[in-house]
Amino acid sequence: MPSPSLVDLLTQTATEAGCTDSPRLRVALDDAMERRQALVPAVLEAGVVDEERFFESLAGHVHLPFYSEASIEPQEGLHNRFPPRLALRHRIYPLHVSSIEATLLTYDPFDLDARQAVGHELRKRVHWQVASRHRILEALHQGYGVGAENFEQLLEGRGDIDDDDLKQEVNVLDEADEEATVLNFVNQIFREGLKERATDIHVEPLERDLRIRYRVDGKLLEVPVPPNMRVLQASLISRLKIMANLDIAERRLPQDGRINLELDGEPIDVRVATIPSVNGESVALRLLTRKKFDMNALGLDPGTEATIRDLLAKPNGIILVTGPTGSGKSSTLYTFLKELNTKERRIVTIEDPVENKLDGIIQIAVKPEIDLTFAAGLRSILRGDPNVIMVGEMRDHETVEIAIRGALTGHLVFSTLHTNDAVGGISRLLDMGIEPFMISSSVRAFQAQRLVRTLCPFCKQPNHYEDSHLSAIGFPLEWRDKLCRPVGCRSCRGTGFSGRLAIMEICLMSEKLQEKINSRATAMEFKAQALADGMIPMRYYGFRKASEGITTLEEVLTVTAASE
Repeated sequence: MPSPSLVDLLTQTATEAGCTDSPRLRVALDDAMERRQALVPAVLEAGVVDEERFFESLAGHVHLPFYSEASIEPQEGLHNRFPPRLALRHRIYPLHVSSIEATLLTYDPFDLDARQAVGHELRKRVHWQVASRHRILEALHQGYGVGAENFEQLLEGRGDIDDDDLKQEVNVLDEADEEATVLNFVNQIFREGLKERATDIHVEPLERDLRIRYRVDGKLLEVPVPPNMRVLQASLISRLKIMANLDIAERRLPQDGRINLELDGEPIDVRVATIPSVNGESVALRLLTRKKFDMNALGLDPGTEATIRDLLAKPNGIILVTGPTGSGKSSTLYTFLKELNTKERRIVTIEDPVENKLDGIIQIAVKPEIDLTFAAGLRSILRGDPNVIMVGEMRDHETVEIAIRGALTGHLVFSTLHTNDAVGGISRLLDMGIEPFMISSSVRAFQAQRLVRTLCPFCKQPNHYEDSHLSAIGFPLEWRDKLCRPVGCRSCRGTGFSGRLAIMEICLMSEKLQEKINSRATAMEFKAQALADGMIPMRYYGFRKASEGITTLEEVLTVTAASE
Protein backbone atom coordinates (compact mmCIF):
# COMPACT_ATOMS: atom_id res chain seq x y z
CA MET A 1 0.00 0.00 0.00
CA PRO A 2 1.36 3.50 -0.82
CA SER A 3 2.76 5.30 2.19
CA PRO A 4 1.55 8.66 3.56
CA SER A 5 5.05 10.05 3.05
CA LEU A 6 4.71 9.38 -0.68
CA VAL A 7 1.43 11.28 -0.67
CA ASP A 8 3.19 14.24 0.96
CA LEU A 9 6.03 14.06 -1.60
CA LEU A 10 3.63 14.03 -4.57
CA THR A 11 1.57 16.84 -3.06
CA GLN A 12 4.72 18.95 -2.65
CA THR A 13 5.82 18.10 -6.21
CA ALA A 14 2.42 19.05 -7.61
CA THR A 15 2.49 22.34 -5.70
CA GLU A 16 5.91 23.15 -7.16
CA ALA A 17 4.51 22.37 -10.61
CA GLY A 18 1.73 24.92 -10.13
CA CYS A 19 -1.16 22.78 -8.84
CA THR A 20 -4.43 24.56 -9.65
CA ASP A 21 -6.71 22.75 -7.18
CA SER A 22 -5.07 21.36 -4.00
CA PRO A 23 -8.29 19.99 -2.42
CA ARG A 24 -9.12 18.07 -5.59
CA LEU A 25 -5.58 16.65 -5.70
CA ARG A 26 -5.83 15.52 -2.07
CA VAL A 27 -9.15 13.77 -2.74
CA ALA A 28 -7.65 11.97 -5.74
CA LEU A 29 -4.62 10.81 -3.74
CA ASP A 30 -6.71 9.69 -0.74
CA ASP A 31 -9.02 7.75 -3.06
CA ALA A 32 -6.05 6.03 -4.72
CA MET A 33 -4.60 5.21 -1.27
CA GLU A 34 -7.88 3.65 -0.19
CA ARG A 35 -8.11 1.58 -3.37
CA ARG A 36 -4.42 0.62 -3.14
CA GLN A 37 -3.77 2.09 -6.57
CA ALA A 38 -0.64 3.79 -7.95
CA LEU A 39 -0.43 7.42 -6.87
CA VAL A 40 1.44 9.03 -9.77
CA PRO A 41 -1.35 8.22 -12.28
CA ALA A 42 -3.85 9.53 -9.72
CA VAL A 43 -2.12 12.92 -9.77
CA LEU A 44 -2.36 13.04 -13.56
CA GLU A 45 -5.99 11.90 -13.65
CA ALA A 46 -6.90 14.71 -11.26
CA GLY A 47 -5.98 17.14 -14.04
CA VAL A 48 -4.61 19.83 -11.74
CA VAL A 49 -0.95 20.02 -12.85
CA ASP A 50 1.06 20.67 -15.99
CA GLU A 51 2.45 17.24 -16.88
CA GLU A 52 5.88 18.38 -18.04
CA ARG A 53 6.51 20.58 -15.00
CA PHE A 54 5.28 17.88 -12.64
CA PHE A 55 7.62 15.17 -13.95
CA GLU A 56 10.58 17.52 -14.15
CA SER A 57 10.06 18.39 -10.48
CA LEU A 58 9.47 14.74 -9.58
CA ALA A 59 12.73 13.70 -11.23
CA GLY A 60 14.59 16.16 -9.02
CA HIS A 61 12.99 14.79 -5.85
CA VAL A 62 13.90 11.16 -6.65
CA HIS A 63 17.37 12.14 -7.93
CA LEU A 64 16.90 10.74 -11.43
CA PRO A 65 17.62 12.42 -14.80
CA PHE A 66 14.61 14.03 -16.51
CA TYR A 67 14.16 13.24 -20.21
CA SER A 68 13.31 16.62 -21.70
CA GLU A 69 13.49 15.95 -25.44
CA ALA A 70 10.40 16.94 -27.40
CA SER A 71 9.75 13.36 -28.54
CA ILE A 72 11.16 9.84 -28.31
CA GLU A 73 12.25 8.41 -31.63
CA PRO A 74 11.26 4.74 -32.10
CA GLN A 75 14.29 2.47 -32.48
CA GLU A 76 14.88 -0.16 -35.11
CA GLY A 77 14.46 -3.75 -33.87
CA LEU A 78 12.95 -2.69 -30.55
CA HIS A 79 11.07 -5.98 -30.08
CA ASN A 80 14.29 -7.99 -30.22
CA ARG A 81 16.15 -5.88 -27.64
CA PHE A 82 13.43 -5.39 -25.04
CA PRO A 83 10.38 -7.64 -24.42
CA PRO A 84 7.15 -5.93 -25.51
CA ARG A 85 5.18 -7.52 -22.67
CA LEU A 86 7.53 -5.90 -20.16
CA ALA A 87 7.44 -2.46 -21.78
CA LEU A 88 3.69 -2.40 -22.37
CA ARG A 89 2.59 -3.97 -19.11
CA HIS A 90 4.64 -1.63 -16.92
CA ARG A 91 4.63 1.42 -19.25
CA ILE A 92 8.41 1.70 -19.47
CA TYR A 93 10.33 2.57 -22.61
CA PRO A 94 13.84 1.27 -23.48
CA LEU A 95 15.85 4.32 -24.47
CA HIS A 96 19.06 2.30 -24.84
CA VAL A 97 19.80 -1.40 -24.45
CA SER A 98 23.22 -3.10 -24.77
CA SER A 99 24.65 -6.45 -23.69
CA ILE A 100 25.59 -5.14 -20.24
CA GLU A 101 23.25 -2.25 -19.45
CA ALA A 102 19.97 -0.54 -20.29
CA THR A 103 18.56 2.97 -19.97
CA LEU A 104 14.83 2.91 -19.32
CA LEU A 105 12.22 5.67 -19.16
CA THR A 106 9.42 5.58 -16.61
CA TYR A 107 6.77 8.01 -15.46
CA ASP A 108 6.29 6.19 -12.13
CA PRO A 109 9.64 5.76 -10.33
CA PHE A 110 7.75 4.27 -7.35
CA ASP A 111 6.48 1.23 -9.31
CA LEU A 112 8.35 -1.56 -7.51
CA ASP A 113 6.66 -4.27 -9.59
CA ALA A 114 8.17 -2.76 -12.73
CA ARG A 115 11.65 -2.62 -11.20
CA GLN A 116 11.45 -6.21 -10.00
CA ALA A 117 10.19 -7.43 -13.37
CA VAL A 118 12.96 -5.58 -15.21
CA GLY A 119 15.62 -6.94 -12.85
CA HIS A 120 14.35 -10.50 -13.24
CA GLU A 121 14.06 -10.29 -17.03
CA LEU A 122 17.16 -8.31 -18.06
CA ARG A 123 19.75 -9.30 -15.46
CA LYS A 124 21.91 -6.33 -16.39
CA ARG A 125 22.68 -2.87 -15.03
CA VAL A 126 19.70 -0.56 -15.42
CA HIS A 127 19.76 3.26 -15.51
CA TRP A 128 16.36 4.86 -14.92
CA GLN A 129 15.17 8.23 -16.21
CA VAL A 130 11.89 10.04 -15.66
CA ALA A 131 9.80 11.19 -18.63
CA SER A 132 6.26 12.53 -18.96
CA ARG A 133 3.53 9.93 -19.34
CA HIS A 134 2.22 11.13 -22.69
CA ARG A 135 5.70 10.88 -24.24
CA ILE A 136 6.20 7.32 -22.99
CA LEU A 137 2.76 6.13 -24.10
CA GLU A 138 3.21 7.71 -27.52
CA ALA A 139 6.65 6.11 -27.91
CA LEU A 140 5.31 2.69 -26.88
CA HIS A 141 2.53 2.97 -29.44
CA GLN A 142 4.92 4.01 -32.21
CA GLY A 143 7.62 1.51 -31.26
CA TYR A 144 5.58 -1.61 -30.58
CA GLY A 145 2.46 -1.00 -32.63
CA VAL A 146 -1.29 -0.94 -32.05
CA GLY A 147 -2.53 -3.96 -30.10
CA ALA A 148 1.00 -5.12 -29.31
CA GLU A 149 0.16 -6.01 -25.71
CA ASN A 150 -2.58 -8.46 -26.72
CA PHE A 151 -0.44 -9.91 -29.48
CA GLU A 152 2.51 -10.41 -27.15
CA GLN A 153 0.39 -12.15 -24.54
CA LEU A 154 -0.77 -14.62 -27.16
CA LEU A 155 2.73 -15.46 -28.36
CA GLU A 156 4.29 -15.46 -24.88
CA GLY A 157 6.18 -18.71 -24.38
CA ARG A 158 5.79 -19.84 -27.97
CA GLY A 159 9.23 -18.75 -29.16
CA ASP A 160 10.02 -16.83 -32.32
CA ILE A 161 7.85 -17.11 -35.39
CA ASP A 162 9.88 -17.91 -38.47
CA ASP A 163 8.94 -18.10 -42.12
CA ASP A 164 7.91 -21.74 -41.89
CA ASP A 165 5.55 -20.90 -39.07
CA LEU A 166 3.93 -18.21 -41.18
CA LYS A 167 3.21 -20.79 -43.85
CA GLN A 168 1.47 -22.93 -41.22
CA GLU A 169 -0.16 -20.07 -39.32
CA VAL A 170 -3.40 -21.94 -38.72
CA ASN A 171 -1.58 -24.50 -36.56
CA VAL A 172 0.59 -22.09 -34.57
CA LEU A 173 -1.97 -20.66 -32.15
CA ASP A 174 -4.20 -22.14 -29.51
CA GLU A 175 -7.76 -21.64 -30.74
CA ALA A 176 -9.28 -20.21 -27.54
CA ASP A 177 -6.35 -17.87 -26.88
CA GLU A 178 -6.36 -16.76 -30.48
CA GLU A 179 -10.05 -15.90 -30.51
CA ALA A 180 -9.82 -13.78 -27.36
CA THR A 181 -6.67 -12.02 -28.53
CA VAL A 182 -8.03 -11.25 -31.98
CA LEU A 183 -11.21 -9.80 -30.47
CA ASN A 184 -9.15 -7.57 -28.17
CA PHE A 185 -6.96 -6.58 -31.10
CA VAL A 186 -9.99 -5.64 -33.22
CA ASN A 187 -11.39 -3.50 -30.40
CA GLN A 188 -7.99 -1.83 -30.00
CA ILE A 189 -7.91 -1.00 -33.73
CA PHE A 190 -11.30 0.69 -33.43
CA ARG A 191 -10.31 2.54 -30.24
CA GLU A 192 -7.14 3.88 -31.82
CA GLY A 193 -9.06 4.87 -34.94
CA LEU A 194 -11.58 6.86 -32.93
CA LYS A 195 -8.81 8.46 -30.91
CA GLU A 196 -7.08 9.57 -34.12
CA ARG A 197 -10.40 10.85 -35.61
CA ALA A 198 -10.15 8.35 -38.45
CA THR A 199 -13.03 8.10 -40.91
CA ASP A 200 -11.78 4.84 -42.41
CA ILE A 201 -9.58 1.92 -41.33
CA HIS A 202 -7.90 -0.27 -43.95
CA VAL A 203 -6.62 -3.75 -43.08
CA GLU A 204 -4.40 -4.76 -45.99
CA PRO A 205 -2.44 -8.01 -46.37
CA LEU A 206 0.98 -7.62 -47.97
CA GLU A 207 3.18 -10.42 -49.26
CA ARG A 208 4.93 -11.01 -45.93
CA ASP A 209 3.20 -8.64 -43.53
CA LEU A 210 -0.10 -7.05 -42.56
CA ARG A 211 -0.61 -3.32 -42.94
CA ILE A 212 -3.16 -1.17 -41.10
CA ARG A 213 -3.85 2.39 -42.22
CA TYR A 214 -6.18 5.09 -40.90
CA ARG A 215 -7.66 7.82 -43.06
CA VAL A 216 -7.43 11.01 -41.02
CA ASP A 217 -8.52 14.35 -42.47
CA GLY A 218 -8.65 12.74 -45.89
CA LYS A 219 -5.06 11.42 -45.81
CA LEU A 220 -3.96 7.83 -45.23
CA LEU A 221 -1.64 7.31 -42.26
CA GLU A 222 0.05 3.97 -41.67
CA VAL A 223 -0.08 2.87 -38.05
CA PRO A 224 2.66 0.71 -36.53
CA VAL A 225 1.73 -2.90 -35.84
CA PRO A 226 3.67 -5.63 -34.04
CA PRO A 227 6.09 -7.71 -36.13
CA ASN A 228 4.75 -11.04 -37.43
CA MET A 229 1.17 -9.73 -37.47
CA ARG A 230 0.75 -11.84 -40.61
CA VAL A 231 0.31 -14.81 -38.26
CA LEU A 232 -3.08 -13.38 -37.24
CA GLN A 233 -4.19 -12.29 -40.72
CA ALA A 234 -6.71 -15.07 -41.35
CA SER A 235 -8.13 -14.85 -37.82
CA LEU A 236 -8.37 -11.06 -37.94
CA ILE A 237 -10.19 -11.02 -41.28
CA SER A 238 -12.52 -13.82 -40.16
CA ARG A 239 -13.35 -11.99 -36.93
CA LEU A 240 -14.27 -8.81 -38.83
CA LYS A 241 -16.42 -10.81 -41.25
CA ILE A 242 -18.21 -12.59 -38.39
CA MET A 243 -18.92 -9.24 -36.72
CA ALA A 244 -20.34 -7.96 -40.03
CA ASN A 245 -22.44 -11.12 -40.62
CA LEU A 246 -20.50 -11.99 -43.79
CA ASP A 247 -19.69 -15.43 -45.20
CA ILE A 248 -16.26 -16.34 -43.77
CA ALA A 249 -15.91 -19.23 -46.22
CA GLU A 250 -16.25 -16.94 -49.26
CA ARG A 251 -12.83 -15.45 -50.00
CA ARG A 252 -13.04 -15.08 -53.77
CA LEU A 253 -15.76 -12.41 -54.07
CA PRO A 254 -16.18 -8.94 -52.56
CA GLN A 255 -18.67 -8.66 -49.70
CA ASP A 256 -20.38 -5.78 -47.91
CA GLY A 257 -21.72 -5.69 -44.38
CA ARG A 258 -22.18 -3.62 -41.27
CA ILE A 259 -20.97 -3.81 -37.67
CA ASN A 260 -22.83 -2.24 -34.75
CA LEU A 261 -20.77 -2.05 -31.58
CA GLU A 262 -20.24 0.00 -28.48
CA LEU A 263 -16.77 1.02 -27.31
CA ASP A 264 -16.24 2.78 -24.00
CA GLY A 265 -19.90 3.72 -23.91
CA GLU A 266 -19.96 5.20 -27.42
CA PRO A 267 -22.16 3.52 -30.08
CA ILE A 268 -20.42 3.09 -33.45
CA ASP A 269 -21.67 1.90 -36.82
CA VAL A 270 -19.03 0.44 -39.12
CA ARG A 271 -19.51 -0.19 -42.83
CA VAL A 272 -17.43 -3.18 -43.92
CA ALA A 273 -16.24 -3.94 -47.45
CA THR A 274 -13.97 -6.89 -48.26
CA ILE A 275 -11.94 -7.15 -51.46
CA PRO A 276 -10.08 -10.31 -52.52
CA SER A 277 -6.43 -9.74 -53.48
CA VAL A 278 -3.47 -11.90 -54.41
CA ASN A 279 -2.17 -11.70 -50.81
CA GLY A 280 -5.51 -12.36 -49.14
CA GLU A 281 -8.64 -10.38 -48.36
CA SER A 282 -8.39 -6.64 -47.77
CA VAL A 283 -10.97 -5.05 -45.49
CA ALA A 284 -12.12 -1.41 -45.56
CA LEU A 285 -13.92 -0.18 -42.44
CA ARG A 286 -15.88 3.10 -42.59
CA LEU A 287 -16.43 4.48 -39.08
CA LEU A 288 -19.82 6.12 -38.70
CA THR A 289 -19.91 7.67 -35.25
CA ARG A 290 -23.05 9.38 -33.98
CA LYS A 291 -22.30 12.90 -35.16
CA LYS A 292 -24.12 15.98 -33.97
CA PHE A 293 -24.90 17.66 -37.26
CA ASP A 294 -24.89 21.36 -36.59
CA MET A 295 -24.93 24.32 -38.96
CA ASN A 296 -22.22 25.99 -36.87
CA ALA A 297 -19.91 23.02 -37.51
CA LEU A 298 -19.93 23.83 -41.25
CA GLY A 299 -17.95 27.00 -40.50
CA LEU A 300 -19.99 29.12 -42.93
CA ASP A 301 -19.38 32.81 -43.36
CA PRO A 302 -22.43 34.99 -42.55
CA GLY A 303 -23.39 35.62 -46.21
CA THR A 304 -23.29 31.95 -47.19
CA GLU A 305 -25.18 30.87 -44.07
CA ALA A 306 -27.90 33.43 -44.80
CA THR A 307 -28.22 32.13 -48.37
CA ILE A 308 -28.52 28.53 -47.17
CA ARG A 309 -31.06 29.35 -44.49
CA ASP A 310 -33.12 31.20 -47.10
CA LEU A 311 -33.05 28.09 -49.32
CA LEU A 312 -34.07 25.84 -46.43
CA ALA A 313 -37.03 28.10 -45.77
CA LYS A 314 -38.44 27.46 -49.28
CA PRO A 315 -41.59 25.31 -49.29
CA ASN A 316 -40.60 23.35 -52.40
CA GLY A 317 -37.97 22.88 -55.08
CA ILE A 318 -34.75 20.92 -55.51
CA ILE A 319 -31.44 21.75 -53.84
CA LEU A 320 -28.52 19.79 -55.30
CA VAL A 321 -25.18 19.42 -53.53
CA THR A 322 -22.41 18.55 -55.96
CA GLY A 323 -18.82 17.39 -55.70
CA PRO A 324 -16.66 14.26 -55.98
CA THR A 325 -16.74 11.32 -53.58
CA GLY A 326 -15.40 12.29 -50.17
CA SER A 327 -16.24 15.98 -50.42
CA GLY A 328 -18.66 15.95 -47.47
CA LYS A 329 -21.90 16.09 -49.45
CA SER A 330 -23.74 13.62 -47.19
CA SER A 331 -22.71 15.44 -44.01
CA THR A 332 -23.94 18.73 -45.46
CA LEU A 333 -27.29 17.19 -46.41
CA TYR A 334 -27.67 15.62 -42.97
CA THR A 335 -27.02 19.04 -41.45
CA PHE A 336 -29.76 20.54 -43.63
CA LEU A 337 -32.19 17.79 -42.61
CA LYS A 338 -31.34 18.28 -38.94
CA GLU A 339 -32.19 21.99 -39.29
CA LEU A 340 -35.54 21.13 -40.87
CA ASN A 341 -36.39 18.27 -38.51
CA THR A 342 -39.38 19.57 -36.53
CA LYS A 343 -42.63 18.02 -35.36
CA GLU A 344 -44.46 19.84 -38.14
CA ARG A 345 -42.44 18.25 -40.96
CA ARG A 346 -42.37 14.67 -42.24
CA ILE A 347 -38.90 13.94 -43.65
CA VAL A 348 -38.13 10.78 -45.62
CA THR A 349 -34.81 9.78 -47.18
CA ILE A 350 -33.66 7.06 -49.54
CA GLU A 351 -29.93 6.37 -49.42
CA ASP A 352 -27.26 3.91 -50.56
CA PRO A 353 -26.42 3.09 -47.83
CA VAL A 354 -27.85 4.87 -44.78
CA GLU A 355 -24.64 6.32 -43.34
CA ASN A 356 -26.01 8.06 -40.25
CA LYS A 357 -29.26 7.42 -38.45
CA LEU A 358 -31.21 10.56 -37.56
CA ASP A 359 -33.91 10.55 -34.89
CA GLY A 360 -37.33 11.58 -36.13
CA ILE A 361 -36.51 10.99 -39.81
CA ILE A 362 -37.65 7.99 -41.86
CA GLN A 363 -34.62 6.58 -43.69
CA ILE A 364 -34.73 3.93 -46.40
CA ALA A 365 -31.76 1.97 -47.76
CA VAL A 366 -31.85 0.98 -51.45
CA LYS A 367 -31.79 -2.75 -52.17
CA PRO A 368 -31.34 -3.40 -55.89
CA GLU A 369 -31.58 -7.18 -55.37
CA ILE A 370 -35.28 -6.77 -54.55
CA ASP A 371 -35.80 -3.91 -57.02
CA LEU A 372 -35.83 -1.22 -54.33
CA THR A 373 -33.93 1.36 -56.38
CA PHE A 374 -33.76 5.13 -55.95
CA ALA A 375 -36.53 5.55 -58.51
CA ALA A 376 -38.80 2.87 -57.02
CA GLY A 377 -38.24 4.10 -53.48
CA LEU A 378 -38.81 7.73 -54.45
CA ARG A 379 -42.08 6.82 -56.12
CA SER A 380 -43.30 5.22 -52.91
CA ILE A 381 -42.06 8.13 -50.78
CA LEU A 382 -44.14 10.60 -52.80
CA ARG A 383 -47.23 8.54 -52.00
CA GLY A 384 -46.41 8.74 -48.27
CA ASP A 385 -47.23 12.43 -47.73
CA PRO A 386 -43.71 13.80 -47.04
CA ASN A 387 -42.78 17.45 -46.64
CA VAL A 388 -39.06 17.01 -47.24
CA ILE A 389 -37.32 14.30 -49.29
CA MET A 390 -33.65 13.44 -49.52
CA VAL A 391 -32.40 11.24 -52.36
CA GLY A 392 -28.88 9.93 -51.84
CA GLU A 393 -27.84 10.50 -55.44
CA MET A 394 -29.35 11.49 -58.80
CA ARG A 395 -28.02 8.53 -60.78
CA ASP A 396 -30.39 8.19 -63.72
CA HIS A 397 -33.01 9.93 -65.83
CA GLU A 398 -35.94 8.21 -64.11
CA THR A 399 -34.88 9.22 -60.59
CA VAL A 400 -34.36 12.85 -61.64
CA GLU A 401 -37.74 13.05 -63.35
CA ILE A 402 -39.56 11.67 -60.30
CA ALA A 403 -37.68 14.12 -58.03
CA ILE A 404 -38.62 17.03 -60.30
CA ARG A 405 -42.23 15.90 -60.26
CA GLY A 406 -42.09 15.86 -56.47
CA ALA A 407 -40.59 19.36 -56.34
CA LEU A 408 -43.23 20.73 -58.71
CA THR A 409 -46.01 19.26 -56.55
CA GLY A 410 -44.93 21.02 -53.36
CA HIS A 411 -42.05 19.02 -51.87
CA LEU A 412 -38.61 20.22 -50.84
CA VAL A 413 -36.11 17.77 -52.33
CA PHE A 414 -32.40 17.38 -51.54
CA SER A 415 -29.95 15.26 -53.50
CA THR A 416 -26.38 15.02 -54.80
CA LEU A 417 -24.60 14.98 -58.14
CA HIS A 418 -21.02 14.15 -59.05
CA THR A 419 -19.76 17.30 -60.80
CA ASN A 420 -16.68 19.48 -60.43
CA ASP A 421 -18.49 22.76 -59.76
CA ALA A 422 -21.94 24.12 -59.03
CA VAL A 423 -22.83 25.21 -62.56
CA GLY A 424 -21.70 21.83 -63.84
CA GLY A 425 -24.85 20.43 -62.27
CA ILE A 426 -26.89 22.08 -65.04
CA SER A 427 -24.87 20.41 -67.79
CA ARG A 428 -25.01 17.08 -65.95
CA LEU A 429 -28.82 17.14 -65.84
CA LEU A 430 -29.02 18.14 -69.50
CA ASP A 431 -26.66 15.28 -70.41
CA MET A 432 -29.00 12.90 -68.55
CA GLY A 433 -31.78 13.91 -70.97
CA ILE A 434 -33.77 16.16 -68.66
CA GLU A 435 -35.74 18.85 -70.48
CA PRO A 436 -34.37 22.38 -69.86
CA PHE A 437 -37.71 23.81 -68.72
CA MET A 438 -37.98 21.06 -66.05
CA ILE A 439 -34.57 22.00 -64.66
CA SER A 440 -35.18 25.74 -64.64
CA SER A 441 -38.63 25.43 -63.05
CA SER A 442 -37.75 22.95 -60.28
CA VAL A 443 -34.14 23.49 -59.13
CA ARG A 444 -33.63 26.22 -56.53
CA ALA A 445 -29.83 25.99 -56.26
CA PHE A 446 -26.71 24.01 -57.06
CA GLN A 447 -24.17 23.92 -54.24
CA ALA A 448 -20.66 22.61 -54.92
CA GLN A 449 -18.20 21.88 -52.13
CA ARG A 450 -14.81 20.43 -51.21
CA LEU A 451 -13.14 19.63 -47.91
CA VAL A 452 -9.91 21.35 -46.90
CA ARG A 453 -7.79 20.42 -43.90
CA THR A 454 -7.78 23.02 -41.15
CA LEU A 455 -4.54 24.11 -39.49
CA CYS A 456 -3.66 22.83 -36.05
CA PRO A 457 -4.30 25.78 -33.70
CA PHE A 458 -1.40 24.77 -31.44
CA CYS A 459 1.45 24.87 -33.95
CA LYS A 460 0.46 26.94 -36.99
CA GLN A 461 2.77 29.84 -37.81
CA PRO A 462 2.49 32.95 -40.01
CA ASN A 463 3.55 32.45 -43.61
CA HIS A 464 4.90 34.91 -46.14
CA TYR A 465 4.25 34.76 -49.89
CA GLU A 466 5.65 36.93 -52.64
CA ASP A 467 3.14 39.42 -54.03
CA SER A 468 3.82 38.13 -57.53
CA HIS A 469 2.74 34.61 -56.50
CA LEU A 470 -0.42 35.83 -54.78
CA SER A 471 -1.36 37.93 -57.79
CA ALA A 472 -0.75 35.02 -60.15
CA ILE A 473 -3.24 32.79 -58.30
CA GLY A 474 -5.79 35.59 -57.91
CA PHE A 475 -5.43 36.03 -54.15
CA PRO A 476 -6.36 39.54 -52.93
CA LEU A 477 -3.17 41.17 -51.63
CA GLU A 478 -5.03 42.99 -48.86
CA TRP A 479 -5.83 39.59 -47.25
CA ARG A 480 -2.23 38.37 -46.94
CA ASP A 481 -1.48 39.44 -43.34
CA LYS A 482 -2.96 36.38 -41.58
CA LEU A 483 -1.84 33.62 -43.96
CA CYS A 484 -0.39 30.66 -42.04
CA ARG A 485 1.51 27.46 -42.66
CA PRO A 486 1.47 24.01 -40.97
CA VAL A 487 4.30 23.09 -38.61
CA GLY A 488 3.44 19.87 -36.78
CA CYS A 489 3.25 19.01 -33.08
CA ARG A 490 2.18 16.20 -30.77
CA SER A 491 -1.44 17.35 -30.84
CA CYS A 492 -1.72 16.89 -34.64
CA ARG A 493 0.68 13.90 -34.90
CA GLY A 494 3.18 16.06 -36.72
CA THR A 495 0.90 16.77 -39.70
CA GLY A 496 0.22 20.43 -38.93
CA PHE A 497 -3.51 19.90 -39.55
CA SER A 498 -6.45 18.99 -37.34
CA GLY A 499 -9.92 18.50 -38.77
CA ARG A 500 -11.53 19.54 -42.04
CA LEU A 501 -13.82 22.30 -43.26
CA ALA A 502 -16.13 22.59 -46.27
CA ILE A 503 -15.52 25.35 -48.80
CA MET A 504 -18.32 25.89 -51.26
CA GLU A 505 -19.99 27.88 -54.01
CA ILE A 506 -23.73 28.30 -54.47
CA CYS A 507 -25.36 28.89 -57.83
CA LEU A 508 -28.88 30.25 -57.28
CA MET A 509 -31.53 29.87 -59.97
CA SER A 510 -32.26 33.37 -61.27
CA GLU A 511 -34.57 34.46 -64.07
CA LYS A 512 -31.65 35.15 -66.39
CA LEU A 513 -30.08 31.77 -65.64
CA GLN A 514 -33.44 30.14 -66.34
CA GLU A 515 -33.43 31.83 -69.76
CA LYS A 516 -29.92 30.53 -70.45
CA ILE A 517 -30.96 26.99 -69.51
CA ASN A 518 -34.14 27.09 -71.59
CA SER A 519 -32.13 28.24 -74.61
CA ARG A 520 -29.54 25.45 -74.01
CA ALA A 521 -26.63 27.86 -73.67
CA THR A 522 -23.08 26.58 -73.17
CA ALA A 523 -21.47 25.69 -69.83
CA MET A 524 -19.30 28.82 -70.05
CA GLU A 525 -22.40 30.97 -70.49
CA PHE A 526 -24.04 29.29 -67.49
CA LYS A 527 -21.01 30.09 -65.34
CA ALA A 528 -20.74 33.68 -66.58
CA GLN A 529 -24.40 34.25 -65.73
CA ALA A 530 -24.03 32.67 -62.27
CA LEU A 531 -21.05 34.93 -61.52
CA ALA A 532 -23.02 37.95 -62.77
CA ASP A 533 -25.83 36.94 -60.41
CA GLY A 534 -23.40 37.11 -57.47
CA MET A 535 -22.09 33.56 -57.10
CA ILE A 536 -18.83 33.52 -55.10
CA PRO A 537 -16.42 30.98 -56.65
CA MET A 538 -15.30 28.12 -54.44
CA ARG A 539 -11.63 29.08 -54.71
CA TYR A 540 -12.38 32.66 -53.63
CA TYR A 541 -14.40 31.28 -50.69
CA GLY A 542 -11.37 29.14 -49.79
CA PHE A 543 -9.09 32.18 -50.02
CA ARG A 544 -11.24 33.83 -47.35
CA LYS A 545 -10.69 30.87 -45.04
CA ALA A 546 -6.95 30.95 -45.72
CA SER A 547 -6.85 34.69 -45.00
CA GLU A 548 -8.39 33.96 -41.58
CA GLY A 549 -5.59 31.51 -40.75
CA ILE A 550 -8.00 28.56 -40.82
CA THR A 551 -6.40 26.65 -43.71
CA THR A 552 -3.54 27.10 -46.16
CA LEU A 553 -3.41 28.46 -49.68
CA GLU A 554 -1.95 25.15 -50.85
CA GLU A 555 -4.94 23.23 -49.51
CA VAL A 556 -7.37 25.55 -51.28
CA LEU A 557 -5.48 25.43 -54.57
CA THR A 558 -5.23 21.63 -54.46
CA VAL A 559 -8.88 20.83 -53.79
CA THR A 560 -10.24 23.46 -56.21
CA ALA A 561 -7.94 22.59 -59.13
CA ALA A 562 -10.64 20.65 -60.97
CA SER A 563 -13.31 23.33 -60.47
CA GLU A 564 -11.37 26.18 -62.08
